[in-house]
Amino acid sequence: MRDVDLNADLGEGVTDDEGLLAVVTSANVACGFHAGDEATMRAVCAGAAARGVVVGAQVSYDDREHFGRRHLDVDAATLRAWVAEQVVTLSRLAREAGTEVAYVKPHGALYNRVADDAEQAAAVLAGSGSLPVLGLPGSVVLRLAEQAGRTTVTEGFPDRGYTPEGRLVPRDRPGALVEGAEAVATHAVALAGAGGEAEVRSLCVHGDSPGAVATAHAVREALGSAGFRVRAWTAS
Repeated sequence: MRDVDLNADLGEGVTDDEGLLAVVTSANVACGFHAGDEATMRAVCAGAAARGVVVGAQVSYDDREHFGRRHLDVDAATLRAWVAEQVVTLSRLAREAGTEVAYVKPHGALYNRVADDAEQAAAVLAGSGSLPVLGLPGSVVLRLAEQAGRTTVTEGFPDRGYTPEGRLVPRDRPGALVEGAEAVATHAVALAGAGGEAEVRSLCVHGDSPGAVATAHAVREALGSAGFRVRAWTAS
């Protein structure tokens, strides 16, 4: 039986955080730069602690207006400081809630940028200390993290389409989204079963997608039926 983690983006103010915390094993918590605030972060961390869900810092460009989905050309020092501020804030609130930040995951445009941009990837790593890093298989940020001796966790997106190069199809292009709980669940099983360079240890169900909780349940049930054990990657 192979283990697979199930994560979701929480604290963004657009979904049922409690409903998702009842299904997922890891929570990517918005740290205030693309969404969220301290009260929301504290509540999500408390809910995660109560349910044994692992907490991660979902760091972003400073871009609430565009939900962190606009590519920004910021210098490395600025990006490093932005990431550090987000990680420090969430770490403080997590400790107050009885848990801790266990990993870092970039959000939105930053996630896609650090898949191929070494300078911005290095800035994210510099701003996040020694935290394990969640990212796309084959991405620059994971390669640099591995070279620095940090734990890396490969991630797949069952509700997103992929390019032949293994990158996510941009949201403004056809095929960017996989729609319908059944289709997403089928894609999740396929991603979890992939091997080699495409192997993933964690699957993400976007919290801002319609029917996110129902989709997460469908994904978890499908994974179990396919013989996967759903649990946090930290337990593997």
